[in-house]
Amino acid sequence: MDRRPNVLLIVTDQHRPDHLGFGGNPIIQTPVLDSLAARSMRFNNAFVANPLCQPNRCSMLTMRYPSVHGTRHNGIALDWDANTFVRRLRSVGYRTGLVGKGHFQNFELFPDIARKQFDFSLDEQARLTGLPGTNKWDSYESIERNLVEHVVFPDDYYGFNHVEILSNHGDKVTGHYVDWLRRKGHDWHEIAGLKNAEWVLEEWGEVRKPKAPPELYPTAFVAERSADWIESRAVDTEPWFLQCSFPDPHHPFTPPGHYADMYDPADMVLPSTFNDPHQQSAAHIQRIVAGRGQLNDTPMLQAPDENQLRHAMAFEFGAISMIDDSVAQVLGALERSGQADDTIVVFTSDHGDMFGDHGLILKMFTHYDGVLRVPFTISGPGIQPGATDSLCNTLDLGETVLDLCNVDSYFGSQGLSLRPIIDDPTTELRHELLIEEDQIRDGINAGVQPRMRTLVTKNARITRYQNVDRHDLYDRANDPNELENRWNDAASIELRQEMGERLTEHMIASANPSYRPNYIA
Repeated sequence: MDRRPNVLLIVTDQHRPDHLGFGGNPIIQTPVLDSLAARSMRFNNAFVANPLCQPNRCSMLTMRYPSVHGTRHNGIALDWDANTFVRRLRSVGYRTGLVGKGHFQNFELFPDIARKQFDFSLDEQARLTGLPGTNKWDSYESIERNLVEHVVFPDDYYGFNHVEILSNHGDKVTGHYVDWLRRKGHDWHEIAGLKNAEWVLEEWGEVRKPKAPPELYPTAFVAERSADWIESRAVDTEPWFLQCSFPDPHHPFTPPGHYADMYDPADMVLPSTFNDPHQQSAAHIQRIVAGRGQLNDTPMLQAPDENQLRHAMAFEFGAISMIDDSVAQVLGALERSGQADDTIVVFTSDHGDMFGDHGLILKMFTHYDGVLRVPFTISGPGIQPGATDSLCNTLDLGETVLDLCNVDSYFGSQGLSLRPIIDDPTTELRHELLIEEDQIRDGINAGVQPRMRTLVTKNARITRYQNVDRHDLYDRANDPNELENRWNDAASIELRQEMGERLTEHMIASANPSYRPNYIA
């Protein structure tokens, strides 16, 4: 090639790898993504650095753990001057764009919960405002701000020079989508949210059919604006990077039009672990399961009954099939503009969803595979299709893109380029993965702000919760579905000791490597 390749990064939200045709699901219809996967290197053991939107998206961008880049949980905006792999691409001449959900800054949800948890009378170390003369440096993605004004983004938004943002999920999305609707002659307030829904599941309002038809739904915005941006780049001499970021299929589950009727709840297959008795599970999991069927509109881990789960799954499948159709529109723009052969295409998600595994749904306070594993495929010039079971995680995405684009990384990155695995799928770069999770709300009754640290290998998982007595230990080699917590099993003492030591070692090795010293003293 005469120049570096373009990069199209397609990101879905809260999307399990087995809720795709190529992930082994026999019901869901995702022919476009299946075709993309067939010509890609597929990573079957791709895990997150954190199973929550904002911290993991910031890890994807910075190639650092949340405890290092500072966005430890939702509600902490990424530092304005954080280095990112997109900034590295931009520094060598890439045109960079973001269309859709970023979530690098705060949506500004539930401020009262944060203020009850923390003492805001105490001054924190001063943080850079980044923007002289304004106190809004961290509110570009604010749900409310984007409802009342057209938010103009700076020329360098964490490395992106073009931004068309979406904030929130499902039929509650704001951002530049609000202006897009207005240009099409529609008022956001008249079609968005629960109050305007055409149909709502009586047992759980998070499952509903929105008033907006497919052509006015946020997924259509992402597809249309991404395709337009790609086609406008055809005349450029510079390479480009685009993050095409769908806010679905994250709850609320609100597929529009015929997508809401595409799947019959009666046809949905419950996971084999749905009736897990949780006899050895952590106390907070036992408490949640004991309240089965008592769902609410929070994003926290819950326990649905069979009817609630079937309806949620049918609607989520509808949302995913709409994404699949929309990806066809975006990939079609690559083909029409003659750029397909010069473009690397990456597909992944920010984290998963329990979706019935072990009788649970959504996320937070648990590290089963349902929330930790994500789809991850890479295709493009020189990349041979195939599949690998080698372990990798979110931190590795940016390093791989930089390597494939022949761009140097930066000091402090904690990711690894997956290029050796792309060249030889049997290559093992990581033998274990660290997963972090911090939360504001005390969903585990620990009496402190919850923190969880997990180490995953192909054969075992250990999860430690701060300030509680019972933790998680699973022998994945003999118990791949993680049905027997062996934390208090006398026969598993050696496994517990080995995994505990490896977790400690990995946490030490993953401590903040920045900043680079200038002198010894």
